[in-house]
Amino acid sequence: MCTTEKYFVLDPREATFSDLACFLFSSDLRNRKFIDSSEQKLEDDLCRFRRRWIIFVSIVIQKLMILLRKPLYFLGFYISFWLNLLSSNGGFFKILPNLFKGKIIWPEKTSATFASLIGNLDRRVELDRRIERGSKRYKAMLSIMASKLSYENTNFVSSVLHNHWKMDLLGFYSCWNGYQKQKSTEVIVIKDTSTYPNLIVVSFRGTDPFDSDDWCTDFDLSWYEIKNVGKVHGGFMKALGLQKEGWPKDVNFDQTQNETTQYAYYTIMHHLKEILDQNPASKFILTGHSLGGALAILFTAVLMMHDEEQMLDKLEGVYTFGQPRVGDEEFGKFMKNSLKKYEVMYERYVYCNDMVPRLPFDDKTLMFKHFGACLYYDSFYRGKVSFKL
Repeated sequence: MCTTEKYFVLDPREATFSDLACFLFSSDLRNRKFIDSSEQKLEDDLCRFRRRWIIFVSIVIQKLMILLRKPLYFLGFYISFWLNLLSSNGGFFKILPNLFKGKIIWPEKTSATFASLIGNLDRRVELDRRIERGSKRYKAMLSIMASKLSYENTNFVSSVLHNHWKMDLLGFYSCWNGYQKQKSTEVIVIKDTSTYPNLIVVSFRGTDPFDSDDWCTDFDLSWYEIKNVGKVHGGFMKALGLQKEGWPKDVNFDQTQNETTQYAYYTIMHHLKEILDQNPASKFILTGHSLGGALAILFTAVLMMHDEEQMLDKLEGVYTFGQPRVGDEEFGKFMKNSLKKYEVMYERYVYCNDMVPRLPFDDKTLMFKHFGACLYYDSFYRGKVSFKL
Protein backbone atom coordinates (compact mmCIF):
# COMPACT_ATOMS: atom_id res chain seq x y z
CA MET A 1 0.00 0.00 0.00
CA CYS A 2 1.19 3.53 -0.83
CA THR A 3 0.40 5.45 2.33
CA THR A 4 0.56 9.22 2.78
CA GLU A 5 2.70 9.42 5.94
CA LYS A 6 3.17 13.20 5.77
CA TYR A 7 0.59 15.68 4.60
CA PHE A 8 -0.50 19.30 4.58
CA VAL A 9 -4.22 19.61 3.87
CA LEU A 10 -6.26 22.79 3.50
CA ASP A 11 -10.06 22.78 3.83
CA PRO A 12 -11.62 26.09 2.69
CA ARG A 13 -15.04 25.04 4.02
CA GLU A 14 -13.67 25.18 7.58
CA ALA A 15 -12.02 28.59 7.19
CA THR A 16 -13.81 31.71 8.42
CA PHE A 17 -12.64 35.12 7.25
CA SER A 18 -11.53 35.98 10.79
CA ASP A 19 -9.43 32.77 10.79
CA LEU A 20 -7.84 33.81 7.52
CA ALA A 21 -7.10 37.33 8.77
CA CYS A 22 -5.41 35.96 11.90
CA PHE A 23 -3.50 33.38 9.85
CA LEU A 24 -2.21 36.01 7.45
CA PHE A 25 -0.51 38.00 10.21
CA SER A 26 0.48 35.17 12.55
CA SER A 27 2.09 31.75 12.08
CA ASP A 28 0.38 30.49 15.25
CA LEU A 29 -1.70 27.53 14.02
CA ARG A 30 -3.66 26.89 17.19
CA ASN A 31 -7.41 26.69 16.49
CA ARG A 32 -6.83 26.83 12.73
CA LYS A 33 -9.44 24.25 11.78
CA PHE A 34 -8.87 24.68 8.05
CA ILE A 35 -5.30 23.31 8.29
CA ASP A 36 -4.57 19.64 8.94
CA SER A 37 -0.91 18.70 8.92
CA SER A 38 1.38 15.92 10.10
CA GLU A 39 4.27 18.36 10.44
CA GLN A 40 5.14 19.17 14.06
CA LYS A 41 7.19 22.24 13.15
CA LEU A 42 4.73 23.74 10.70
CA GLU A 43 4.99 27.17 12.33
CA ASP A 44 8.64 27.32 11.20
CA ASP A 45 7.57 26.66 7.60
CA LEU A 46 4.87 29.33 7.79
CA CYS A 47 6.93 32.00 9.52
CA ARG A 48 7.51 33.71 6.17
CA PHE A 49 4.74 36.10 5.21
CA ARG A 50 5.03 35.24 1.50
CA ARG A 51 4.15 31.59 2.14
CA ARG A 52 1.18 32.51 4.32
CA TRP A 53 0.05 35.04 1.72
CA ILE A 54 -0.02 32.40 -1.05
CA ILE A 55 -2.00 30.00 1.14
CA PHE A 56 -4.34 32.85 2.11
CA VAL A 57 -5.02 33.68 -1.56
CA SER A 58 -5.56 30.00 -2.35
CA ILE A 59 -8.16 29.61 0.41
CA VAL A 60 -9.96 32.86 -0.49
CA ILE A 61 -10.23 31.86 -4.16
CA GLN A 62 -11.60 28.43 -3.21
CA LYS A 63 -14.17 29.98 -0.88
CA LEU A 64 -15.26 32.34 -3.66
CA MET A 65 -15.56 29.41 -6.07
CA ILE A 66 -17.72 27.51 -3.57
CA LEU A 67 -19.89 30.60 -3.06
CA LEU A 68 -20.23 31.14 -6.82
CA ARG A 69 -20.92 27.49 -7.72
CA LYS A 70 -24.51 28.03 -8.90
CA PRO A 71 -24.02 31.47 -10.52
CA LEU A 72 -21.03 30.09 -12.46
CA TYR A 73 -23.02 27.04 -13.55
CA PHE A 74 -25.93 29.12 -14.84
CA LEU A 75 -23.60 31.63 -16.52
CA GLY A 76 -21.87 28.77 -18.34
CA PHE A 77 -25.19 27.20 -19.29
CA TYR A 78 -26.62 30.40 -20.80
CA ILE A 79 -23.42 31.23 -22.70
CA SER A 80 -23.24 27.69 -24.11
CA PHE A 81 -26.98 27.74 -24.89
CA TRP A 82 -26.67 31.04 -26.78
CA LEU A 83 -23.62 29.87 -28.77
CA ASN A 84 -25.37 26.63 -29.71
CA LEU A 85 -28.55 28.54 -30.60
CA LEU A 86 -26.50 30.61 -33.05
CA SER A 87 -24.72 27.63 -34.61
CA SER A 88 -27.92 25.53 -34.85
CA ASN A 89 -29.77 28.26 -36.76
CA GLY A 90 -27.03 29.40 -39.11
CA GLY A 91 -25.91 32.51 -37.26
CA PHE A 92 -27.32 35.62 -35.59
CA PHE A 93 -29.12 37.04 -38.64
CA LYS A 94 -31.11 33.86 -39.25
CA ILE A 95 -32.51 33.47 -35.73
CA LEU A 96 -35.35 36.01 -36.12
CA PRO A 97 -36.46 34.78 -39.59
CA ASN A 98 -36.46 31.20 -38.30
CA LEU A 99 -38.45 32.29 -35.24
CA PHE A 100 -41.11 34.03 -37.37
CA LYS A 101 -41.33 31.03 -39.71
CA GLY A 102 -41.64 28.63 -36.77
CA LYS A 103 -38.47 26.85 -37.89
CA ILE A 104 -36.14 27.87 -35.07
CA ILE A 105 -34.04 25.04 -33.66
CA TRP A 106 -33.75 25.03 -29.87
CA PRO A 107 -30.53 23.34 -28.68
CA GLU A 108 -30.72 20.46 -26.21
CA LYS A 109 -27.86 20.15 -23.72
CA THR A 110 -27.52 16.38 -24.13
CA SER A 111 -27.86 16.26 -27.93
CA ALA A 112 -25.15 15.19 -30.36
CA THR A 113 -24.92 18.74 -31.74
CA PHE A 114 -24.67 20.64 -28.44
CA ALA A 115 -21.03 21.73 -28.03
CA SER A 116 -19.36 22.98 -24.86
CA LEU A 117 -17.70 26.39 -24.67
CA ILE A 118 -14.41 24.71 -25.67
CA GLY A 119 -16.15 23.01 -28.59
CA ASN A 120 -17.65 26.32 -29.73
CA LEU A 121 -14.29 28.08 -29.60
CA ASP A 122 -12.79 25.38 -31.83
CA ARG A 123 -15.41 23.63 -34.01
CA ARG A 124 -12.95 21.20 -35.61
CA VAL A 125 -13.85 17.54 -35.15
CA GLU A 126 -11.92 15.90 -38.01
CA LEU A 127 -8.54 14.28 -37.46
CA ASP A 128 -5.65 15.63 -39.53
CA ARG A 129 -5.73 13.55 -42.71
CA ARG A 130 -2.11 14.45 -43.45
CA ILE A 131 -0.98 12.35 -40.48
CA GLU A 132 -1.22 8.65 -41.25
CA ARG A 133 -2.72 6.37 -38.65
CA GLY A 134 0.02 4.47 -36.87
CA SER A 135 2.72 7.00 -37.81
CA LYS A 136 5.12 8.53 -35.28
CA ARG A 137 3.04 11.74 -34.95
CA TYR A 138 -0.32 10.00 -34.88
CA LYS A 139 -0.61 9.34 -31.14
CA ALA A 140 0.16 12.95 -30.18
CA MET A 141 -2.33 14.26 -32.78
CA LEU A 142 -5.01 11.81 -31.63
CA SER A 143 -4.31 12.75 -28.00
CA ILE A 144 -4.86 16.47 -28.47
CA MET A 145 -8.15 15.84 -30.28
CA ALA A 146 -9.26 13.35 -27.60
CA SER A 147 -8.36 15.91 -24.91
CA LYS A 148 -10.60 18.46 -26.63
CA LEU A 149 -13.39 15.92 -27.13
CA SER A 150 -13.43 15.03 -23.41
CA TYR A 151 -15.17 18.37 -22.65
CA GLU A 152 -18.29 17.30 -24.58
CA ASN A 153 -21.42 15.34 -23.62
CA THR A 154 -21.85 11.61 -24.27
CA ASN A 155 -23.95 11.92 -27.44
CA PHE A 156 -21.61 14.51 -28.95
CA VAL A 157 -18.61 12.27 -28.24
CA SER A 158 -20.35 9.20 -29.70
CA SER A 159 -21.35 11.11 -32.84
CA VAL A 160 -17.83 12.40 -33.51
CA LEU A 161 -16.27 8.98 -32.92
CA HIS A 162 -18.79 7.13 -35.11
CA ASN A 163 -19.22 9.62 -37.96
CA HIS A 164 -15.80 11.26 -38.18
CA TRP A 165 -13.11 9.19 -36.48
CA LYS A 166 -14.58 5.71 -37.13
CA MET A 167 -13.73 4.67 -33.58
CA ASP A 168 -15.62 3.13 -30.65
CA LEU A 169 -16.57 4.75 -27.34
CA LEU A 170 -15.82 2.20 -24.62
CA GLY A 171 -16.71 4.36 -21.64
CA PHE A 172 -17.81 7.81 -20.48
CA TYR A 173 -17.27 8.23 -16.75
CA SER A 174 -18.24 10.89 -14.22
CA CYS A 175 -16.13 9.98 -11.20
CA TRP A 176 -16.44 10.84 -7.54
CA ASN A 177 -14.21 13.22 -5.61
CA GLY A 178 -14.61 12.01 -2.04
CA TYR A 179 -13.27 15.26 -0.57
CA GLN A 180 -15.51 17.59 -2.58
CA LYS A 181 -18.47 15.17 -2.34
CA GLN A 182 -19.07 15.79 -6.05
CA LYS A 183 -18.81 13.90 -9.35
CA SER A 184 -16.23 16.31 -10.73
CA THR A 185 -13.77 14.06 -12.61
CA GLU A 186 -14.78 13.06 -16.14
CA VAL A 187 -12.99 10.53 -18.34
CA ILE A 188 -13.64 9.07 -21.79
CA VAL A 189 -12.19 5.80 -23.11
CA ILE A 190 -11.87 5.37 -26.88
CA LYS A 191 -10.86 2.38 -29.01
CA ASP A 192 -9.09 2.89 -32.34
CA THR A 193 -9.46 -0.31 -34.39
CA SER A 194 -7.79 1.14 -37.49
CA THR A 195 -4.32 0.43 -36.12
CA TYR A 196 -2.68 -2.83 -35.17
CA PRO A 197 -2.38 -3.42 -32.37
CA ASN A 198 -5.64 -1.66 -31.48
CA LEU A 199 -5.07 1.53 -29.50
CA ILE A 200 -7.08 2.47 -26.40
CA VAL A 201 -7.13 6.19 -25.57
CA VAL A 202 -7.95 7.32 -22.02
CA SER A 203 -8.66 11.06 -21.96
CA PHE A 204 -9.22 13.02 -18.73
CA ARG A 205 -11.34 16.16 -18.98
CA GLY A 206 -9.60 19.39 -18.06
CA THR A 207 -10.85 22.42 -16.13
CA ASP A 208 -14.35 23.43 -17.19
CA PRO A 209 -14.31 27.27 -17.21
CA PHE A 210 -17.66 27.36 -15.40
CA ASP A 211 -17.15 24.48 -12.96
CA SER A 212 -16.22 25.80 -9.52
CA ASP A 213 -15.19 22.33 -8.30
CA ASP A 214 -12.53 22.14 -11.03
CA TRP A 215 -11.17 25.54 -10.03
CA CYS A 216 -11.07 24.49 -6.37
CA THR A 217 -9.02 21.45 -7.40
CA ASP A 218 -6.59 23.65 -9.34
CA PHE A 219 -6.11 26.17 -6.51
CA ASP A 220 -5.82 23.61 -3.72
CA LEU A 221 -2.24 23.85 -2.39
CA SER A 222 -2.54 20.78 -0.18
CA TRP A 223 0.11 18.11 -0.58
CA TYR A 224 0.72 14.52 0.43
CA GLU A 225 4.13 12.93 0.81
CA ILE A 226 4.49 9.28 -0.21
CA LYS A 227 7.52 7.33 0.98
CA ASN A 228 10.19 6.89 -1.73
CA VAL A 229 8.03 8.88 -4.16
CA GLY A 230 7.88 12.49 -2.95
CA LYS A 231 5.30 15.20 -2.35
CA VAL A 232 2.30 15.32 -4.70
CA HIS A 233 -0.34 18.01 -5.28
CA GLY A 234 -3.30 17.23 -3.00
CA GLY A 235 -6.05 18.67 -5.20
CA PHE A 236 -5.13 16.49 -8.17
CA MET A 237 -4.70 13.40 -5.99
CA LYS A 238 -8.20 13.89 -4.55
CA ALA A 239 -9.67 14.31 -8.04
CA LEU A 240 -8.03 11.05 -9.13
CA GLY A 241 -9.57 9.12 -6.23
CA LEU A 242 -7.24 9.34 -3.23
CA GLN A 243 -8.54 7.24 -0.33
CA LYS A 244 -8.28 8.17 3.34
CA GLU A 245 -5.55 5.54 3.80
CA GLY A 246 -3.64 6.66 0.69
CA TRP A 247 -3.45 4.54 -2.46
CA PRO A 248 -4.24 0.94 -1.49
CA LYS A 249 -3.46 -1.42 -4.35
CA ASP A 250 -6.13 -3.96 -3.56
CA VAL A 251 -9.59 -2.55 -2.88
CA ASN A 252 -13.01 -4.16 -2.83
CA PHE A 253 -14.09 -2.89 -6.24
CA ASP A 254 -17.80 -3.55 -5.66
CA GLN A 255 -17.80 -1.44 -2.49
CA THR A 256 -16.02 1.51 -4.09
CA GLN A 257 -18.00 1.52 -7.35
CA ASN A 258 -21.63 2.10 -6.39
CA GLU A 259 -23.73 4.64 -8.28
CA THR A 260 -22.44 7.63 -6.31
CA THR A 261 -18.79 6.82 -5.64
CA GLN A 262 -16.89 5.78 -8.74
CA TYR A 263 -13.30 6.81 -7.99
CA ALA A 264 -11.42 7.68 -11.19
CA TYR A 265 -8.20 5.69 -10.71
CA TYR A 266 -9.83 2.46 -9.55
CA THR A 267 -12.69 2.64 -12.06
CA ILE A 268 -10.48 3.29 -15.09
CA MET A 269 -7.80 0.80 -14.05
CA HIS A 270 -10.40 -1.94 -13.48
CA HIS A 271 -12.07 -1.37 -16.85
CA LEU A 272 -8.75 -1.04 -18.66
CA LYS A 273 -7.72 -4.43 -17.29
CA GLU A 274 -10.98 -5.93 -18.58
CA ILE A 275 -10.46 -4.38 -22.03
CA LEU A 276 -6.84 -5.51 -22.26
CA ASP A 277 -7.70 -9.02 -21.05
CA GLN A 278 -10.26 -9.29 -23.85
CA ASN A 279 -7.80 -7.84 -26.39
CA PRO A 280 -4.32 -9.01 -25.30
CA ALA A 281 -2.55 -7.35 -28.24
CA SER A 282 -4.04 -3.90 -27.55
CA LYS A 283 -2.02 -0.96 -26.21
CA PHE A 284 -3.21 2.22 -24.49
CA ILE A 285 -2.22 5.86 -24.07
CA LEU A 286 -3.19 8.49 -21.48
CA THR A 287 -3.91 12.11 -22.25
CA GLY A 288 -5.55 15.28 -20.98
CA HIS A 289 -5.55 19.06 -21.16
CA SER A 290 -4.87 21.34 -18.16
CA LEU A 291 -6.28 19.56 -15.08
CA GLY A 292 -6.78 16.51 -17.31
CA GLY A 293 -3.07 16.44 -18.10
CA ALA A 294 -2.25 16.43 -14.38
CA LEU A 295 -4.61 13.49 -13.84
CA ALA A 296 -3.12 11.59 -16.79
CA ILE A 297 0.44 11.73 -15.46
CA LEU A 298 -0.68 11.03 -11.88
CA PHE A 299 -2.64 7.98 -13.10
CA THR A 300 0.68 6.78 -14.53
CA ALA A 301 2.42 7.57 -11.24
CA VAL A 302 -0.01 5.44 -9.21
CA LEU A 303 0.42 2.54 -11.64
CA MET A 304 4.17 2.81 -11.04
CA MET A 305 3.77 3.04 -7.25
CA HIS A 306 1.79 -0.21 -7.39
CA ASP A 307 4.29 -1.88 -9.77
CA GLU A 308 1.51 -2.71 -12.23
CA GLU A 309 3.99 -4.23 -14.68
CA GLN A 310 1.41 -5.83 -16.98
CA MET A 311 -0.48 -2.56 -17.33
CA LEU A 312 2.67 -0.50 -17.78
CA ASP A 313 3.88 -2.93 -20.46
CA LYS A 314 0.73 -2.00 -22.41
CA LEU A 315 1.13 1.75 -21.83
CA GLU A 316 2.53 3.31 -25.01
CA GLY A 317 2.73 6.90 -23.83
CA VAL A 318 1.39 9.87 -21.85
CA TYR A 319 0.59 13.07 -23.76
CA THR A 320 -0.39 16.18 -21.80
CA PHE A 321 -1.31 19.68 -22.99
CA GLY A 322 -1.05 22.74 -20.75
CA GLN A 323 -0.38 20.52 -17.73
CA PRO A 324 0.27 22.20 -14.35
CA ARG A 325 3.00 21.08 -11.95
CA VAL A 326 1.99 18.03 -9.92
CA GLY A 327 4.81 17.30 -7.44
CA ASP A 328 8.15 18.24 -5.93
CA GLU A 329 11.69 17.56 -7.15
CA GLU A 330 11.84 14.13 -5.48
CA PHE A 331 8.60 13.14 -7.22
CA GLY A 332 10.10 14.29 -10.52
CA LYS A 333 13.14 12.05 -10.01
CA PHE A 334 10.88 9.10 -9.14
CA MET A 335 8.86 9.66 -12.32
CA LYS A 336 11.88 10.08 -14.60
CA ASN A 337 13.43 6.87 -13.28
CA SER A 338 10.13 4.97 -13.50
CA LEU A 339 9.31 6.21 -17.01
CA LYS A 340 12.75 5.05 -18.13
CA LYS A 341 12.40 1.71 -16.32
CA TYR A 342 9.03 0.89 -17.90
CA GLU A 343 9.92 2.52 -21.25
CA VAL A 344 6.90 4.84 -21.23
CA MET A 345 6.91 7.85 -23.56
CA TYR A 346 6.00 11.13 -21.82
CA GLU A 347 5.41 14.27 -23.89
CA ARG A 348 4.33 17.52 -22.20
CA TYR A 349 3.16 20.23 -24.60
CA VAL A 350 3.10 23.93 -23.68
CA TYR A 351 1.79 26.81 -25.78
CA CYS A 352 3.51 30.20 -25.53
CA ASN A 353 2.45 32.23 -22.47
CA ASP A 354 -0.15 29.78 -21.15
CA MET A 355 -0.20 30.36 -17.38
CA VAL A 356 -1.46 26.92 -16.33
CA PRO A 357 1.85 25.04 -16.91
CA ARG A 358 3.53 27.66 -14.71
CA LEU A 359 1.26 26.86 -11.75
CA PRO A 360 1.66 26.21 -8.88
CA PHE A 361 4.60 28.62 -8.87
CA ASP A 362 8.13 27.27 -8.95
CA ASP A 363 9.88 29.39 -6.31
CA LYS A 364 11.31 29.02 -2.82
CA THR A 365 7.85 29.36 -1.29
CA LEU A 366 6.31 26.35 -3.05
CA MET A 367 8.06 23.08 -3.86
CA PHE A 368 6.28 22.09 -7.11
CA LYS A 369 8.56 21.24 -10.05
CA HIS A 370 8.10 20.01 -13.61
CA PHE A 371 10.07 17.02 -14.85
CA GLY A 372 11.06 15.64 -18.22
CA ALA A 373 11.18 17.37 -21.58
CA CYS A 374 8.82 20.22 -22.48
CA LEU A 375 7.65 20.56 -26.08
CA TYR A 376 7.19 24.32 -26.22
CA TYR A 377 5.42 26.22 -29.03
CA ASP A 378 5.61 29.99 -29.42
CA SER A 379 2.84 32.26 -30.76
CA PHE A 380 3.90 31.41 -34.33
CA TYR A 381 3.63 27.68 -33.55
CA ARG A 382 7.37 27.21 -33.86
CA GLY A 383 8.31 24.31 -31.63
CA LYS A 384 11.35 23.50 -29.57
CA VAL A 385 12.23 20.99 -26.87
CA SER A 386 13.24 22.38 -23.49
CA PHE A 387 13.95 20.76 -20.14
CA LYS A 388 13.02 23.89 -18.21
CA LEU A 389 9.87 25.99 -18.14
